[in-house]
Amino acid sequence: MIAAPVRSAWILLIAGLAGWIASVTLTVERFKLFMNPDYKPSCSINPVLACGSVMSTHQAAIFGFPNPLIGVVGFSVAVTIAVLAVAGSGFPQWFWGGLWLGLVLGIGFICWLIFQSLYRINALCPYCMVVWTITPIMLAVVTDQLFGRATGPLRVIVEWRWTFVVLFYAVVLLLVFLRFQSYWLSLF
Repeated sequence: MIAAPVRSAWILLIAGLAGWIASVTLTVERFKLFMNPDYKPSCSINPVLACGSVMSTHQAAIFGFPNPLIGVVGFSVAVTIAVLAVAGSGFPQWFWGGLWLGLVLGIGFICWLIFQSLYRINALCPYCMVVWTITPIMLAVVTDQLFGRATGPLRVIVEWRWTFVVLFYAVVLLLVFLRFQSYWLSLF
């Protein structure tokens, strides 16, 4: 049984709660939009930050149901694990491996959604961006938890995990700026 360090457990808990809240809020907004097509979601702020236009696309329900439901379920699992970790519970390595695999799949899905948002939908969802922000942090924490004692190439990944997170953020921010630069520059 491997127990997470207290700091890591708290990071997982806070990030998981942020993702869960964003997913639940987006799910509620989506169902309000289902019930009233004229509803303007609270996250539709301007032409670029407009989750209403994102939610009305086929990409927003790629598996046949609203994508935020994936977040509600996934972050519920992560929060449950984090609460137990904060309480000092340990888990077998395969258990941490399952959480790590789920987060890796989540990052893959997020990258696809980022591409869709930027180059197909042409709008950004603020609640989605919360998930884009916290999932890499959670992956970095679980990577350390799972592979922290590894040697060789895995050790390099563990040592550079926060650099990868910063690089992910930098690339996403650059892509967002470049895609909507005329809008951002018009604000000044």
